[in-house]
Amino acid sequence: MQELTERDYKKILICLTLYIGSLFAANTLGIKLMPFIFGTHLSVAVFSFPIVFIMTDIIGEVYGKKMAKNFVLAGVISIILFLLYSFLSAIAPWAKESLWAKDSFNQIFGLSARFSIASVAAFMIAEYQDVLSFFFFKQNIGKKYFWLRSNLSNIWSQLLDTVIFMSIAFMGVYPLKTIVLIIIPWWIFKVLMGFAYIPLSYLGIYLLKGKNNANQSDQNQSI
Repeated sequence: MQELTERDYKKILICLTLYIGSLFAANTLGIKLMPFIFGTHLSVAVFSFPIVFIMTDIIGEVYGKKMAKNFVLAGVISIILFLLYSFLSAIAPWAKESLWAKDSFNQIFGLSARFSIASVAAFMIAEYQDVLSFFFFKQNIGKKYFWLRSNLSNIWSQLLDTVIFMSIAFMGVYPLKTIVLIIIPWWIFKVLMGFAYIPLSYLGIYLLKGKNNANQSDQNQSI
């Protein structure tokens, strides 16, 4: 494993901040829905959630598989901690001066156990699969064509994330047909957003490698 410099650690810290920030934006702001085609709806999380999956591809491309897995682990731990804090906040008593916000607070942050399990399970499985798929395609396609490897892994991982979350959260609540009609547009739009963010991915790789680290990703294949 290549020894990381202080500059590398700073870059990784910035990437981790973007990763966790995008993850929490998706999980908290995603309750807002936008109208979509044919009467379907999309969550505003489509703007931030693709960044989560793309970021692990960027980190994996430059710093290797082990670092990408560390990002996923950080994300899983963050979600679990957030859910724990949400539960503690929900059961804590209210001061009468803040009762005006009680209903809205409970509605937004009072997540059910079922939705909590769905969120953690979907993220953990899909993100680890994204890392594994990315490096599978890198091994079989080669070190070039990052955009192709990233999007191939993104298509598969986003499908897993969407199917797992929607199934756990809504199975038995809505008919299967309704769940499928929610899954399909949500998955397609997340994939399309992943394609749209590819220029940002290349910019991120360029900034991470820097002038003196053009071959850094090649040296990290064994990680």
